[in-house]
Amino acid sequence: MAQKRILIINGHPAEKSLSKFIAETYAAEAQSAGHDVRLTHISEMNFDPDSGFAGYKQHKELEPDLLTFRKDVEWAEHIVLTTPMWWGGLPAKLKGLFDRTFLPGWAFDTRTTKLGMPLPMLGGRTARIFLTSDTPGFFFWLLYGNALRRQIKGQIFHFCGIKPARISHFAPATNAKQSHVEKWIGEVKAIGAKGE
Repeated sequence: MAQKRILIINGHPAEKSLSKFIAETYAAEAQSAGHDVRLTHISEMNFDPDSGFAGYKQHKELEPDLLTFRKDVEWAEHIVLTTPMWWGGLPAKLKGLFDRTFLPGWAFDTRTTKLGMPLPMLGGRTARIFLTSDTPGFFFWLLYGNALRRQIKGQIFHFCGIKPARISHFAPATNAKQSHVEKWIGEVKAIGAKGE
């Protein structure tokens, strides 16, 4: 198995969470399998998540943590994201991370289009998303049309050229039985060991 450079982003803003446990478990397994790993906890990053402007003609100067994050994305061959679903979307700080850093000229090129879509600039990378929610998978699809899954996979990662982006969805998560958590963690370990 080829060694990969893997960036892991724990997108939960709390210091302790299932998302953090998943991220650290994946990191440990991937490192044990010989992969080169960098682990980022968004709770430890210091930046303003509000882009502050309409459109892309203006943007705030990137804080040091955001510049480091960009370098880590450029370094990575595979990106792993752990996140909960809150109010049908991403936690505000995680959404702000993408708003502030995945900008034109770096993540996509609005000057070069195909069928009206900007040219992706982060190609050559793959992704894995570990998504937790209290909404079970069937209702996630039936009631919400998998909206958050489509946003993360298609409108963020694929839009910028990061593909395939595979999703592992664990639910219901808040009051999950220990046996369910152990099963999920077993899946994370197997995926981490493969660097997928």
